[in-house]
Amino acid sequence: EIWLLGVLFLCSLIQEIQKWPQSDVPAEERSCHCVRQELQKVRPEIDPDVLTEQTVYKAYLPGPGIFQCSETGLAFEVQSEACIVYSHDTWTVHLKEADQKVWLPVGPLFNIWAPPGTVRAVYLPHFVCLEDADISGCSIAHFESQLMTIQKPTKVMAFSAVLENPSFSLLGVVWRKLRSTISLPMHSLVLIFHQLSAANTTLHLYLIPDDISVKQAIEKQEMSWNSKLIPKPPPFSPLFFGYKYQVSSNTRVKILPEPHLPFCYKSPKEQQFFVEIYIRNMAEEIEFLITDRHSDTVIWRASLRSGRIRLWCLLGAEFMNKHKTELCSRMGQLSSILQNLRVDDVINSEEEEEVEAQNTKQKKNRFLLDLAEKKGPKAQEKLYKVLQSKDPFLVEDLENS
Repeated sequence: EIWLLGVLFLCSLIQEIQKWPQSDVPAEERSCHCVRQELQKVRPEIDPDVLTEQTVYKAYLPGPGIFQCSETGLAFEVQSEACIVYSHDTWTVHLKEADQKVWLPVGPLFNIWAPPGTVRAVYLPHFVCLEDADISGCSIAHFESQLMTIQKPTKVMAFSAVLENPSFSLLGVVWRKLRSTISLPMHSLVLIFHQLSAANTTLHLYLIPDDISVKQAIEKQEMSWNSKLIPKPPPFSPLFFGYKYQVSSNTRVKILPEPHLPFCYKSPKEQQFFVEIYIRNMAEEIEFLITDRHSDTVIWRASLRSGRIRLWCLLGAEFMNKHKTELCSRMGQLSSILQNLRVDDVINSEEEEEVEAQNTKQKKNRFLLDLAEKKGPKAQEKLYKVLQSKDPFLVEDLENS
């Protein structure tokens, strides 16, 4: 009898638990639960190709294993030491108009060079949310001698499609277009930039697929406009190509050209859609929302605080001098930072070697900060902008400390 009472109590408890709310977050604001696989990161050498205006990446893989490029998300499985060279390319140049009616690009297009037989498998990034997608539509487009062949991936993962024993040239993930009215759910990003040189507070807001190549192109363009990225989380739920999403605020702001953003995939070389937001009188805190016009649900929200906006206008030299101690201990991705500074002619190859020759991370960081300080405010401003791009969360944390 005691055992039976215990079973009845347990069943009653389970029924009560099932009635509890699953989350304090509203249903429309729960994030997609696709998990990104953690792979061993490798930092590539970065060289700008002046003739093609492309960035060329060169990754040195030390031995057997799976290695993911920290700059592009591209990953390789190799059985021995290898050197692989790759760059982004443009879908619209290679995907013919007839093929565009059948296949939808859902990730970056890569041009890859590797010695035959060195790569056991390549992991090509995509941004389709697999929680609500039929993976049978996923394929790999392979362009060679201006001809496209379609290959089935060996495995489709949350953020990449795996192709074993690949032959290299141009490769990218595509999805067969659906004949029904149902669209593919996509992972996306919201990028907000503050224009530092504008008289009033001016923001640029982008809504793009979660494609690193597109994000990098936008960051490069915005940096040339003297803008600073304001790190914010992605939308709560997947988005759909062809939909328009409405941008709004809890206070009076001016949104141009209109408060609606189409969600689509555009090549990194094309100008991406964005809205310009003018704030004449910055309140202590302003909330922004993005709403799905089809379902009238909020898919993203974030707030900006006036104190942070003022701090974002600090000059690079002021920032570096103020936070030098913290930067010495916390600044990471040093090899990538040095490569960018060398490309921008802030340092030369000998100075880069001097930094790398220091025997601890903290000494390397201090040597670089001292070097930038000796070169003057312009060099410190360049270092500040590179750090904004490489580790925006560290910059924001220090600016708000």
